[in-house]
Amino acid sequence: MFGKRSDATALQRPASPPARLEPSPAKAASAQPAAAASQPAAAAAPRPQAAPMAPPPPPPKATARIAEQRGDEYYQIKTTIFNALIDTIDLAQLAQLDPDSAREEIRDIVNEIISIKAVVMSIAEQEHLLQDICNDVLGYGPLEPLLARDDIADIMVNGAGRVFIEVGGKVQLTSIRFRDNAQLMNICQRIVSQVGRRVDESSPICDARLLDGSRVNVIAPPLSLDGPTLTIRKFRKDKLRMDDLVRFGSVSPAGARVLGVIGRCRCNILISGGTGSGKTTLLNTMTAFIDADERIITCEDAAELQLQQPHVVRLETRPPNLEGQGQITMRDLVRNCLRMRPERIIVGEVRGPEAFDLLQAMNTGHDGSMGTLHANSPREAMTRLESMITMGGFSLPVRTIREMIVGSLDVIVQAERMRDGSRRITKITEIVGTEGDVVITQDLMNFEIGGEDETGRMHGKHVGTGIVRPTFWERARYFGMERELAEALDELQQ
Repeated sequence: MFGKRSDATALQRPASPPARLEPSPAKAASAQPAAAASQPAAAAAPRPQAAPMAPPPPPPKATARIAEQRGDEYYQIKTTIFNALIDTIDLAQLAQLDPDSAREEIRDIVNEIISIKAVVMSIAEQEHLLQDICNDVLGYGPLEPLLARDDIADIMVNGAGRVFIEVGGKVQLTSIRFRDNAQLMNICQRIVSQVGRRVDESSPICDARLLDGSRVNVIAPPLSLDGPTLTIRKFRKDKLRMDDLVRFGSVSPAGARVLGVIGRCRCNILISGGTGSGKTTLLNTMTAFIDADERIITCEDAAELQLQQPHVVRLETRPPNLEGQGQITMRDLVRNCLRMRPERIIVGEVRGPEAFDLLQAMNTGHDGSMGTLHANSPREAMTRLESMITMGGFSLPVRTIREMIVGSLDVIVQAERMRDGSRRITKITEIVGTEGDVVITQDLMNFEIGGEDETGRMHGKHVGTGIVRPTFWERARYFGMERELAEALDELQQ
């Protein structure tokens, strides 16, 4: 064992029969393990006889749901035991251990503290308490059981006392909470520091990511008035494929085949949609159609794309340091990746002047490039591209910008989050050309809403628009996929 251990008498099991812990200050003070004079770890008394081995922890979903049902008494007990743990252990020595060893040491000490304080708990409750405290010290605290659940799409923490999650497209309040805003801020700093970023009063806004690619946003006081606000957009551990989108009803089988042809024949694709519409998920599934021998370079604000190809270079922007220096913008990354011999360039989200450089790349031999953009329709997506290029300081005529868009982009795929929480691909639109100053587009597929059932879930169908020979037909023929494209378009009409 290690840590700031008290003398032998302080570690003996009390003789009085155990009683449930009362949150009394006097009782808590008398039961502190560190109340006696501190002694070296080697002189610590032997541990009390270990309690019977606890059963293995329940699966993550069960653990999370149990955590959501805990009340005030549980959190009072947990806070008291956690404070006693911090007074007992030596954090410097703990940091030198590997995670598994550190977790075992913490569990041993907490078991002793539970015995000393005569806390009455079932074996299952004690196991949950041990898991929670280990998560507080080594992991992400109360967020751990939520992060373990694969059915949660978003975690939204509005200060220490209110944690919301999105499940099945619906937002719901949980009973999970943090001890105080200081613990929440500590976990926010722990998350962002793993990717070399920081969040504090001088830099209260931060975009980061978890190690699995989940997107993280933190906004801290004084900008957030009710305490730190943490938003996590979770990604599934098992990566979605186009077949999964078909199974969920996001796209029809024929529409998935059309998207497969578009991806394989190296069309330049822009995925458009509102916030939470599934743009990044769709972009991830579209990258599955890229050949394994192609060199792919991704540019993102927070690296969240998870490509399966072997030849992928991942680039990530960097915020300025404390002196306001060293910032690397998305435009810097896009311009630099042109010198890295890319075959496909993928921009996680186009939101500024980098739109000009991406269109230039698409128009100069980097076919098959992809990106996402916030817009409510394909027409609005092109308008936003124009606005971004104009805001970048490029004094180009509108007609020139539109001709650049037409010459660079081939297809815009529109994603939408429906009012029942489901996500659908609502349009596949190709860019045909210009007539004067107007960009001409035509839809290959639309989603027609048919109504909703008794549970409130919307239903409809994906239908073709009758286009049998799209403008990228010759490109499909070049790649030997014109037959598959024709069959998929015919299937859309049925």
